[in-house]
Amino acid sequence: QVQLVESGGGLVQAGGSLRLSCAASRRTFSIYAMGWFRQFPGKEREFVATISWGASRTYYADSVKGRFAISGDRAQNTAYLQMNSLKPDDTAIYYCATATYGRASGQLTTTRGYDYWGQGTQVTVSS
Repeated sequence: QVQLVESGGGLVQAGGSLRLSCAASRRTFSIYAMGWFRQFPGKEREFVATISWGASRTYYADSVKGRFAISGDRAQNTAYLQMNSLKPDDTAIYYCATATYGRASGQLTTTRGYDYWGQGTQVTVSS
C-alpha cells in the first residue's frame, strides 16, 4: 500500500503564495505522474496540475496557468505545487495523486488517471 502525504496548506491573504508538498511513503515503486487536484464544497474534485515523468511534460488547468507551478523529484517520489497570486476562489482542499503506469495525456487531467490519493490539505485564501 502506498500512502501520499500532503503538507503546506494553510491560510493566506489574496495575492500571497503557498507551496504544497507531496511525498509517497514508498520509494520502491515507479511513478509515471504525480498530480494535484482540488475540491470545493459540494463540488467534484477538479484537476489543477500534473507532472508526467513518463511523457516529460507538465499540464495545468486554465484557471491556474501562469500562477501555479508544479515540480517534483521522481527519484524521491515527491511533488510540489507552488501557488502564487492566490485568489479567494482558490480556496479548497488540495489533493495529491499518483499514477503508477503510463496513461494517455487526456486521462491525467481526470481523477480516473490516478491510482493513489492523499488525504488532502486545506488552502484558504482570504480577501
